[in-house]
Amino acid sequence: MGQLHARLLANAVDIANGDLSQLCEAARVHAVTIVCGINECDRRNGGGTLYNSVVVIGPSGAVLNRHRKLMPTNPERMVHGFGDATGLRPVDTPVGRVGALICWENYMPLARYSLYAQGVEIYVAPTYDTGEGWICTMRHIALEGRCWVLGSGSALRGSDIPDDFPSRAQLFADPDEWINDGDSVVVNPQGRIVAGPLHREAGILYADIDVSLVAPARRALDVTGHYARPDIFNLQVRRTPATAVSYVDE
Repeated sequence: MGQLHARLLANAVDIANGDLSQLCEAARVHAVTIVCGINECDRRNGGGTLYNSVVVIGPSGAVLNRHRKLMPTNPERMVHGFGDATGLRPVDTPVGRVGALICWENYMPLARYSLYAQGVEIYVAPTYDTGEGWICTMRHIALEGRCWVLGSGSALRGSDIPDDFPSRAQLFADPDEWINDGDSVVVNPQGRIVAGPLHREAGILYADIDVSLVAPARRALDVTGHYARPDIFNLQVRRTPATAVSYVDE
């Protein structure tokens, strides 16, 4: 485990160090918005902790947002640190108001609710989860939040594992085995699948997204607006950065 962790740390992304510069330049050159999951390290805080993060890069090449997964899932707690709410927000882009939650964060109702309240239109869910239950979750979120949902899955086969991975021959002996099925999917604000799921297939999922469909969908159901009861329920989100050390300059 120590060897694997050291390798993962060595390949992790340090945003402040410019490790996303090539991806940012690609976004600028092609005038596209990129949402990308990363293993992140932050050397401003010692550099020994990894975060499961997602970034939104705008067509200008700027990093518009960085969200760290709030709660690492089960064995991930041996690998990733806890994120905070500084990145728990959607951002405006030319394609719409984009927000993201990572993998099983999408099972955290209050995290979802926070994005709904901030007007998310395109909800991105990078994940390792797959299967009918996960696809139903993507449809539920689209219907609940009245937003577009892009579920980005990890399609992984035995042949994708590097040859020098420790114990590869024992753990991943069959190069044709599907280690993870992928199941990327695009869902409209009515909860209907419009592209995918891309099951056991490595590829690119294409869909035309019309964010103007969000507003009329919320006419009947707006869970943080006219379909909310703030006199009974209230959510408080603390956005204060959770850092171990603060410095006061002389």
